[in-house]
Amino acid sequence: MRLHEKWCDVTFGRIKDIAMRKVNPHPDYPPEKGRYVRGNDFSPVVVVIILNRDEDKIPSEIEDLVRTGVEAGAALSGTVQTPNIGIEKIICNVVSNPNIRYAVLSGPESEGHMTGDALKALFNNGVDKNSRIIGTKAKHPLLYNLPREFIERLLKQVSLVDLQFKGTPEMIKKAVWSCYQEKPVPFMEYELFDPGAFPDEPLSGKITQRVTRPWAEPENEKERDAVKKMHDMVEMLKKKRQSQQ
Repeated sequence: MRLHEKWCDVTFGRIKDIAMRKVNPHPDYPPEKGRYVRGNDFSPVVVVIILNRDEDKIPSEIEDLVRTGVEAGAALSGTVQTPNIGIEKIICNVVSNPNIRYAVLSGPESEGHMTGDALKALFNNGVDKNSRIIGTKAKHPLLYNLPREFIERLLKQVSLVDLQFKGTPEMIKKAVWSCYQEKPVPFMEYELFDPGAFPDEPLSGKITQRVTRPWAEPENEKERDAVKKMHDMVEMLKKKRQSQQ
């Protein structure tokens, strides 16, 4: 991993003379496609806006928040709608760039998915042994398609800045600016600054899509046993039918 001395303290377009340890993202960065804009690869922050509408009905205020994020200096700024594959894609993109140390969450809630609640619970509580986000109201917060290593890296590398329900363009600009600072600065209840790149090598890989319908997957051992018994019964009936032909 090649180190760089980058002039990275940006104050709404004004560059300060502060050298900060930065690294190259993985060559495949960002590996996952999505509804986001790529900005400064050496930025310490991504902006995540919850989307609660269909893709062809995205309101202008959501587009404004996304645009504000990247114009303020975010590495990536975009939307997320689901608490499973949507969050998995964010994780893949973030862990492939060690320079990213914060995720600024903003926008409304996706009432059917509770994606904002799931993302906050992920940072607060992690996942259980079945890769289910702990302590969220979301119905299907299942991160089945990722190596455990990716989830653990996200939680070590990145801190969440929660602006959900109250993030205006001005607040997002201030949050991104604060994440760039050399020394900690107060922002709401946070103390933000750029600590430099996470020390470990970038991780890269796309979600495996082992589970394309996570809401249909069994969520515990009892459900898995029931599904297995059903499959065994189907196979037994198939064999019995074939023997009678």
